[in-house]
Amino acid sequence: MLIHNKKKVAVIGATGYTGLDLIYILSKHPRVKINNLCATKNLGKKISYFDKRIKKKLPKISSVKKVNWGNLDLVFLSLPNGEAQKLVKKIYFKNKNLRFIDLSADFRISNTKIFKKNYNFKHKAKNLIKDSFYSIPELNDQKISNFRIISNPGCYPTSVQLPLVPLFKKNLIKTKNITIDSKSGYSGAGKNLEKKFKHKNLFSSSFAYSTKNHRHICEIDQQLLRTTKKKIYFSFNPHLIPTFRGILTSIYVQTNKGKTGNNLRKSLINYYKNSRFIKILKLNSPLGSGNVLNTNNCEISICETRIKNKFVIFSAIDNLIKGASGQAIQNMNLLFRFPEHQGL
Repeated sequence: MLIHNKKKVAVIGATGYTGLDLIYILSKHPRVKINNLCATKNLGKKISYFDKRIKKKLPKISSVKKVNWGNLDLVFLSLPNGEAQKLVKKIYFKNKNLRFIDLSADFRISNTKIFKKNYNFKHKAKNLIKDSFYSIPELNDQKISNFRIISNPGCYPTSVQLPLVPLFKKNLIKTKNITIDSKSGYSGAGKNLEKKFKHKNLFSSSFAYSTKNHRHICEIDQQLLRTTKKKIYFSFNPHLIPTFRGILTSIYVQTNKGKTGNNLRKSLINYYKNSRFIKILKLNSPLGSGNVLNTNNCEISICETRIKNKFVIFSAIDNLIKGASGQAIQNMNLLFRFPEHQGL
C-alpha cells in the first residue's frame, strides 16, 4: 500500500551500532522517509557499506551542516553523551515543529547536578530538560505527543524497570536489599570498546565493572522513584559478556508477607495484558537472551529460590533494539500516533 505524507526524518550519528540498527528498521517503516544520514567521518559513503542488511537506496552520509532542519518532522540523535544537547540547543527554537528522539543520556536525568556528577560535564541545555519526556512506552503516565524532545531510556534501565515498576506499584515486593545483576553483550559499550576497557581478552571473556558508580544507576534511581513514588534501595552489578548483543538481567527480591511467585507473575500479566512487546513466561521458566535478539521484545520470568520469600526475576532484551533503536521507533510511533508496533 502506497502511503502519502510520510514523516521526514534524519539520523544524526548514523554509523554507530544503534544508528545502524535504527536506519535498518526505519528503512522498512511504511510511514517514514529518511532525508538525511549524518556522521563526522566517511562522508559521501553509502550506509550499506557499514551494514549489508540495508538494501533500500538511501541518502549518502553527509555532514550535519548540510541538513535543512525546516524540511524535517523528526530527528533521531544517536550521538555520544554531550553532543545531542548542544545540537538541540542550536535548532530547537528556530524550528518549532521539529521533534527529537535522543538515544543518548543527555535528557534522561532531570537534576543537572546529578547529571554533572555522573557524566563529568555541565549540561549545555538546562532550560530544555523541562520540555523533554523520558519514555519507556509501556510505563508512560503522560501523552508522549505533548512533548518535542523524547529521551530514549538506557538499555540496562529498560531491562530493570519493566519487571520492577508494576510490582512496586502493587506493593508486592520489599523496597530494600535488592540486587540487580545485568549481563550485556559488548555492543552496549559502543564501537570504542577497547579504548574504554583495558581488560585482556575482552571479546572472549566476562568482565564486571562499575558496581558503585555506573552511569545508569542514577537513571534507575530517578525513574523508580518517579514511577512508584517510593525510594528503592538496590545495588547494581553490570557485566560485559563475550557476545555481541543482548542483555540478561537478574533481579534478586524479597516479597512482602504472604505474597507468592504466582502473585508476582499474575500482576505482571495483568499490567502488560495490552503490551505487544512484553512476554511473561511461566513460573520458574529458564530464560536467556536468545529469544529476544533482533526484536523489540522483553521476556520476563519469575523464579523461586530455596528461600521461601526470595525470588529471582529474570528480564531479557536486545540492548540495541528494545534497549535503544527499537524503543526509539516505538516512541516515534506514539509521537505521531501511528500503531505502536508499526515497523517493528
